[in-house]
Amino acid sequence: MRNAFADEIGRLATDDTDIVLLSGDIGNRLFDKFQKKFSQRFVNCGVAEANMTGVAAGLAMTGLKPVTYSIAAFNTHRCLEQIRVDLCYHNLPVTIIGVGGGLSYAGLGYTHHASEDLGALRLFPNMTVLCPCDANELRGALRAAVTHHGPVYIRMGKKGEPDIHHGVPDFAIGKGLKVKEGDDICILGVGSILSEVLKADTLLTEQGISSSIYSFPSVKPLDEGLLQRVFNRFPLVVSVEEHTRLGGTGAAIAEWLVDTYLSNAGAFLRLALPDKVFNEGGDQHYARESLGLTGKQIFDKILAKVKIISK
Repeated sequence: MRNAFADEIGRLATDDTDIVLLSGDIGNRLFDKFQKKFSQRFVNCGVAEANMTGVAAGLAMTGLKPVTYSIAAFNTHRCLEQIRVDLCYHNLPVTIIGVGGGLSYAGLGYTHHASEDLGALRLFPNMTVLCPCDANELRGALRAAVTHHGPVYIRMGKKGEPDIHHGVPDFAIGKGLKVKEGDDICILGVGSILSEVLKADTLLTEQGISSSIYSFPSVKPLDEGLLQRVFNRFPLVVSVEEHTRLGGTGAAIAEWLVDTYLSNAGAFLRLALPDKVFNEGGDQHYARESLGLTGKQIFDKILAKVKIISK
């Protein structure tokens, strides 16, 4: 996704001279073209994300549209106070880009895991939280973010994520995107884990289970219209995310479900990372397997739930 981001931010900056890109001392070669073309609109803030967020707030107050870029774990948790007070409380149009969301940087150890970021940032007033599933969806999310009147966090993957969409989808904040129509259950995939959801769907199809699948990139605000439709239609709705089950998208949907009266709502299954520190070494696939989020493991958990509600 990061290559798509570098390309798209350059395209957007060409048309909108208010866009300014700030980097936390990563992606320097990635942004060579941007620096060369917009030398006065690129700032390497160094390994100082809290300061970078404050700088972005100041730039936004002058009428610019800053975009900050760093590793997801660093561009969120390291500067939560600045995001809350400087950006959210002032409702400033700053886009925060977190590269390597979830377990993308698993090989670098748990300091680089971003498994609590969605939950932390969705708590703040005025904050919009987006989690695109592929490079095409990222482009749509970025276009929406830089025209949004308020702070936006975009959690993206790193590189090599398979394309889910054929071209840039009709992206809108607060809306899900249909990937596949089905009749028996509904699965809402959040972010790049959607590729594993599609693997699980292949196995479900072999068992005669037809899944309706949506990409669910808008963590805040939720697509409440879509949620109402799928919970009223399907006997089972499943959310899948590479985030701790505490506070993430599944938790947000559960909160919505409790607060919304649906007389015939289907069952809800939340699949996410366990509430534990994962301190083993290994790549993203190894981490997903160790924590129960591969396609086969997702399939097993959904199938078990289907059997329970079918009794």
